[in-house]
Amino acid sequence: MSRMIYDYTKDVLEKVSFDAKLFMRELKKALKILLPYEIERLKKWLQYFTDEKPELKQFLYIVNE
Repeated sequence: MSRMIYDYTKDVLEKVSFDAKLFMRELKKALKILLPYEIERLKKWLQYFTDEKPELKQFLYIVNE
């Protein structure tokens, strides 16, 4: 079940990546529901994902708090 939430979170973040504010809002929501080890995986995925979308890189601080 947990894996499904993580995958769903990634899908949502990919779909809303066209809008930086919406991306930030969804990222904050995800951090409330994901388990600590999933957040660590999400951090690594975000590093990779935001390489191609520099306008979203500014939100990496949210997962590092």
